[in-house]
Amino acid sequence: MNNTKELSAKYNPIEVEDKWYKYWMDKGFFHSTPDEREPYCIVIPPPNVTGVLHMGHMLNNTLQDVLVRRARMKGKNACWVPGTDHASIATEAKVVNKLKSEGIDKATLSREEFLKHAWEWKEKHGGIILEQLKKLGASCDWDRTSFTMDDTLSASVIHVFVDLYRKDKIYRGVRMVNWDPQAKTAVSDEEVIYREVQSKIYYLKYKIDGEDGFVTIATTRPETILGDTAVCVNPNDPRYAHLKGKHVIVPLINRSVPIIYDDYVDMEFGTGALKVTPAHDINDYMLGEKHRLQSIDIFNDNGTLSPAAKLYVGMDRFEVRKVIVGDLEKAGNLAKIEDYVNKVGFSERTDAVIEPKLSIDRKSVV
Repeated sequence: MNNTKELSAKYNPIEVEDKWYKYWMDKGFFHSTPDEREPYCIVIPPPNVTGVLHMGHMLNNTLQDVLVRRARMKGKNACWVPGTDHASIATEAKVVNKLKSEGIDKATLSREEFLKHAWEWKEKHGGIILEQLKKLGASCDWDRTSFTMDDTLSASVIHVFVDLYRKDKIYRGVRMVNWDPQAKTAVSDEEVIYREVQSKIYYLKYKIDGEDGFVTIATTRPETILGDTAVCVNPNDPRYAHLKGKHVIVPLINRSVPIIYDDYVDMEFGTGALKVTPAHDINDYMLGEKHRLQSIDIFNDNGTLSPAAKLYVGMDRFEVRKVIVGDLEKAGNLAKIEDYVNKVGFSERTDAVIEPKLSIDRKSVV
């Protein structure tokens, strides 16, 4: 009697891979206990519980699996520690959008109520991610599965920060950050997505203080003139050589600001005269530091104008842009408007337009 089983002409991954992965798991082949063997350990870069795995995760985890399996075959005590990352801000954005789709406004929830929804999201999507890793055949020690908000891990993070603080390695300072007004948090450069946007470039006239003439500047963000503390020109630009030591008047708020000279200014762009708003542009901030200019933060954390702006207080920044153009025209300070394509940064987390902003109030830094 012939007991041999004929192989299928077509490979069935579900049948074959599920069978063997279950066999590996049942036998505990991926479990690791410290012993006399040379250890080989990889802690998985924990994927965020913001959705599901993508092709980048697949590539990265396949490479880790190759290394772990090779070490295991060479007789080392290989341990691949799996887990997920809470990614609090990104996860919060996902949960807020989910609640919105259900007709629930986050503002109506208490902290405890919102956290309940967040933990439900984590349990659902964290579980999906771990199951996806298993489908990939990842040879992780699943008994060691971790989450970045586990009590032991949270305690370790606090311990490290306290230790660094006591060693005077942590300090609070002013930095220009990518501010997300919707999430109300700073985001990293990696989380800013730049897109080409059809914009406008506005040519504005700043009256020379004590004289009849004007200096014309070009900007895509007329609402930020309320935070201007200088106008900068290139020292090699003959058009502005006669203005050394003089001041101009910022339109609408009548603030007298100095004309400064710096090689940073591109004489060929716009009019060759640059409005300087140190609190809301990284390059302007550096100019401000170099020339010791005042920084005026005209935006609240939610993207509305703060009392420091003096005008349009409480209005959204984009609404102000529409209104201020009309006001500048009425005041005789709008020279012209041109169409302009520029790159604008958007938050990867919320898709809100990023606002360059100082990390903390300068006055609070000792």
